[in-house]
Amino acid sequence: MGEIMQLPVITRLNLDPDRTLENLVGKLEGFILAGYDKEGNEIFSSTYADGGNALWLLERCKTALLGQGDD
Repeated sequence: MGEIMQLPVITRLNLDPDRTLENLVGKLEGFILAGYDKEGNEIFSSTYADGGNALWLLERCKTALLGQGDD
């Protein structure tokens, strides 16, 4: 079987969550994770102990996401 390569592109398709997390190993200073488990329950986790820092990061990312497509 051939090698699977991750292309550094933006896509409109959903990505495999396990592969996405594997590709981030060793690249992050910290992170916030929000999503759904296999039963459809909301989950949230953060490497930041301070809730204010976590919220600040979420809001900055929200602003960046809302800015996509303004070009």
